[in-house]
Amino acid sequence: MVRVPFRAAADRVRHRLSQLVRPASRSRTAAPKASRATDRTGATAPGGPKAPRPAVPGDLAAPARSPWLRALGMLAVVVLGAWLGLLAVGSIRTPVGPMDTNMTLRPSLTGGSKINVAPLGALELDSHIAPLRLDVDVDRLDPERSQALVDQPERFSGLEDEVTRDVAAGTKELAVRSCVAVISGATALGLVVYRRPRRALAAGGLALTLLAASGVSAYATWNPKSVLEPKFSGLLSSAPSLVGDARSIVTEFDMYQQELARLVTNVTKLYDATSTLPVYQPDPGTIRALHVSDIHLNPAAWHIIASLVEQYEIDVIIDSGDTMDHGSAAENGFLDPIRDLGAPYVWVRGNHDSTVTQDYLEKFRNVRVLDDGKAVNVGGLRIAGTGDASFTPDRTGPGGNKAAAQLEGARLATALRDQERAGTPVDIAVAHDPNTARATDGTVPLVLSGHLHRRINEQLKLGTRLKVEGSTGGGGLRAVQNEKPEKVHASVLYLDRSTRRLQAWDEITLGGLGLTTAEVSRHLPEENLKKDSPGSPSPSPSPTPSSASSSPSATRSPGRPTPSP
Repeated sequence: MVRVPFRAAADRVRHRLSQLVRPASRSRTAAPKASRATDRTGATAPGGPKAPRPAVPGDLAAPARSPWLRALGMLAVVVLGAWLGLLAVGSIRTPVGPMDTNMTLRPSLTGGSKINVAPLGALELDSHIAPLRLDVDVDRLDPERSQALVDQPERFSGLEDEVTRDVAAGTKELAVRSCVAVISGATALGLVVYRRPRRALAAGGLALTLLAASGVSAYATWNPKSVLEPKFSGLLSSAPSLVGDARSIVTEFDMYQQELARLVTNVTKLYDATSTLPVYQPDPGTIRALHVSDIHLNPAAWHIIASLVEQYEIDVIIDSGDTMDHGSAAENGFLDPIRDLGAPYVWVRGNHDSTVTQDYLEKFRNVRVLDDGKAVNVGGLRIAGTGDASFTPDRTGPGGNKAAAQLEGARLATALRDQERAGTPVDIAVAHDPNTARATDGTVPLVLSGHLHRRINEQLKLGTRLKVEGSTGGGGLRAVQNEKPEKVHASVLYLDRSTRRLQAWDEITLGGLGLTTAEVSRHLPEENLKKDSPGSPSPSPSPTPSSASSSPSATRSPGRPTPSP
């Protein structure tokens, strides 16, 4: 009886030693063959094999109850591990010309590319659709390389090629680094979670597969035309110079790198000139029209308009109404800065502008007031327009309903057809209410309006393009009553001087009252995007790569829409 406890203890020691000495696979194979030591009651003896440990909720080492749960768990480990890997080591620091940059791949739901240029802002491109985004941060100007450029100005001519080579080399290194990062991150996290090398390696392989699939998705959805419509955020005065030429950017991937090089070149010149911005040279074949609307007595609007006129060298300003708030004679002094804006001013009456306002503006030498379909030649364009049928402050007129606006539009359309028959076709029509503007479809290539305090760009059924501008006054001084400031909107329209058709436009958006933000985005009509497809001939030579600024080149656009009968 005394020897039984000693025998049981010896069995336990022998069992522990056998587990340390034998390989895990052999011990698992031999386990079923081990005889069970039982006591007189039939219970398993202390030296016998242990029963399988029951699964504990939340225990990652326990077997999953469903293959779907196991798959989801593995996917979560892979995605999280790859993301952590990219955050830890998925970026490179590489010189690009005289600049030091950081290139990084980041997880993203929308993809695309973002180029940050401190302190000027960021350039965003809808370059691809994939769960990865390319971030390029231009950190600083290297003193030694910059000084070499200053001492040897002739090196500027070869700077773009140098930058292109640096970007290509950095992209290859980033691709290799990203592969290592996602595999390492997923494998390491898989080893921590599952504690099995085989599963950890499976997580790393799946991460590499997902990265390859993301690369294929980016390649399949690559949009070379994204460089034609960049979105620049930052200082308003520098945005047009840095965005570049909407008509001359070639839509191929290698040109995407060259545009990045051009951006760096411009920034280098900017620093070299001690923050004096390069001059924005207009294309002689392009007419520039500034579209503003709904100023609503905000005096800050005149400073903004004057800055845009100077920066873009505007040929004509087109105001689609609601310059005032009540249309009273006491407000007329607010209009006096129009005399000094430096460009002809075309104006139509809005529903907040009175005939008193209209009479006052007609006395200005640089103002052309349009009403009842009147047409004028100004800034190289023939423009016609009509005032709003209603006057909101005293509720006179038909009350501003849709039917009255459409009736006014029908009258404007008749005047436009009369101009066409007389051999003096109109290039741009202007009306305050979009309902009035829509009635001109088929009688004019482009019609401008406002009233809604938000932008609309629409190709109407018969070929006329409708552009509705937001509020250039940020909703006026009444905007302080809103919970959030209303943004300030204006647009620069680029028109071919020979055909007088719209080639491109820049949408300028500024922060509302109390905000100091600026955003410029460039857009092209759909028909021009088709012409700019890869391989299509360019009707005019592109500017030199070292040019710090440019404008859309003149190209022929589709013919005038056929007038409705």
